[in-house]
Amino acid sequence: MALNDILKHMPSVGDMLSDYKSTEEMDFINLSQNKVLSAPPYSNPVENLAKLHENNDNIKINFDHGTTTLGFIYQGGVVLAVDSRATGGQYIGSQSVRKVVEINDLLLGTLAGGAADCTYWYRVLTSECRLYELRNKKKISLAAATKIMNNIIYSYKNSGLSMGMILAGGDMNQVSLYYLDSDGTRTMGKVFSVGSGSIFAYGVLDSGYKWELTDEQAYELGRRSIYHATHRDAYSGGTVRVYHVKKDGWNLISEEDCLDLHRRYEAEKKK
Repeated sequence: MALNDILKHMPSVGDMLSDYKSTEEMDFINLSQNKVLSAPPYSNPVENLAKLHENNDNIKINFDHGTTTLGFIYQGGVVLAVDSRATGGQYIGSQSVRKVVEINDLLLGTLAGGAADCTYWYRVLTSECRLYELRNKKKISLAAATKIMNNIIYSYKNSGLSMGMILAGGDMNQVSLYYLDSDGTRTMGKVFSVGSGSIFAYGVLDSGYKWELTDEQAYELGRRSIYHATHRDAYSGGTVRVYHVKKDGWNLISEEDCLDLHRRYEAEKKK
């Protein structure tokens, strides 16, 4: 199928542009959603994959994933915390995946779902944000960046993508937190956790979260939440990373092995 034919059949998302921060951002979002880079190589990747294996009735299209990522906003900014384990079913593929993507010096995003899907489209988003900065001599807002990503994801809805993203960053003299996924969801909120271990992370977050947290309390809450997820969820583990996002940028706070955290917290119980 010719590229022009594919582009004609891509759904329109122009009516979704509602919360950009400037005319330049609106024009840039409209431009980016029509780029060749966003065009799928075929209409439905899932159907195409199935056709390649027509003689194998046991092919598994819905792949297993495992991870734990979280983000929450408080009076001192936003804390993002992630593990570093990549799995394929019960197989542990890696213990050293960096699940926080450093889009620029103001914006961060987390990975959950298909590693290839998330990594590729984050690279696309990073390049789009850089192009906007070069053309307009200023940083793109978080709202506009998430809208670009959401437009891409919406174009692929029901096509086999597996993505759950948390994006945070400084935006118009404040910090914001967004959640996006491959179903086309895009929402702003205060507390998000994504991945197979999110149910355990939410249990810790719900018991300790409040707006008035100090920086150290926020770091420890994010760290403990990920640790408890790695302790209870076999698909989460490795290194626990904590980031702090402020109005003027982000900082990496800590990188600690979940086994070291386990020993520390067990020692605290015995005191």
